[in-house]
Amino acid sequence: MSSARDPGSLSDVDGVLVGHHQRTGRGWQTGTTVVHVPAGAVCAVDVRGGGPGTRETDALAPGNLVDRVHAVCLSGGSAYGLSAADGVMAELETRGLGVPVGDDPAHVVPVVPTAVVFDLGRGGRFGARPGPDFGARALRSAKRTSRRGSIGAGTGARAGGLQGGVGMACAIVTVGDVAIRVGALAVVNAAGCAVDPRSGAPWVDHPAVRRPTADDRRAWRAWVHEQTVERQALNTTIGVVATDAALDRAEAGRVAMGAHDGLARAIRPAHALTDGDAVFALATADRSLPTDSDGLVRTATSRVQYLNAIAAASAEVFALACVDAVVSATTLGSAPAYLDLCPGARRP
Repeated sequence: MSSARDPGSLSDVDGVLVGHHQRTGRGWQTGTTVVHVPAGAVCAVDVRGGGPGTRETDALAPGNLVDRVHAVCLSGGSAYGLSAADGVMAELETRGLGVPVGDDPAHVVPVVPTAVVFDLGRGGRFGARPGPDFGARALRSAKRTSRRGSIGAGTGARAGGLQGGVGMACAIVTVGDVAIRVGALAVVNAAGCAVDPRSGAPWVDHPAVRRPTADDRRAWRAWVHEQTVERQALNTTIGVVATDAALDRAEAGRVAMGAHDGLARAIRPAHALTDGDAVFALATADRSLPTDSDGLVRTATSRVQYLNAIAAASAEVFALACVDAVVSATTLGSAPAYLDLCPGARRP
């Protein structure tokens, strides 16, 4: 869970594992991240950007057949990177995880919702991009982890000219006598920036970052003035929010919507026509919520109040995860890391 310096991890939500695979050097700078739920989870998605790259998102709509998924794939490689999900599917099949389609328990069809970021050519070779092996390796490495930064799907990410990456956060929200965990993982590859161009401080406070020093602020403003931000055809923040609450797909969709509120707080601007912003929400159902059979909101512990609290927490943790991605990044190639430009902003 989060602490004085650690914002927490998506895998602080019980039953949610995270794995990464990446490749750098010799023309490569890209990777894949897989969020794995061995027991399965209800899944929903909210896509806001004008240039999304996604797979299996229609299957998640309320009323459609697929009730639970066992993995979500996030990858570099733009639309080419969607093939990383093929490797995730193949690996899940070997474990017997997926939608049963016959009497034989081995006969399953894994549904792997996927979203991608545009990082083509970041390492020097346009054709160096994730394939099925990246997805399979990321899934095989999935575990409870706090690894973040320039790894997995965030390896080739950029954020307003800075090195982007993978960030995470987690919080506990208590309504009545029920404590619910809400975690987030964000892959920040945005046209917008997570840092105020005037002050040099992130738009959203991060526990490991303090106000930049005077020297930092001068260096930051000089960099902002001199840089020419490369505008790609597709700039994207994608991610996953997970909760241990028992939600249906429509309710999980509200949680994904809340995450976009957090994205807009942390990345400015967001949801542009050239962005592919998409957030998945997972609900593992470890914590039961009350059922309001008539839909009326009578008390502070009605189901609607729980849902409002979870959606609000989703916004908070996703905003923090977006900033965490930039704060945790390391310099790769020509894009500097934030804390390399503003080293005095790192809390001792």
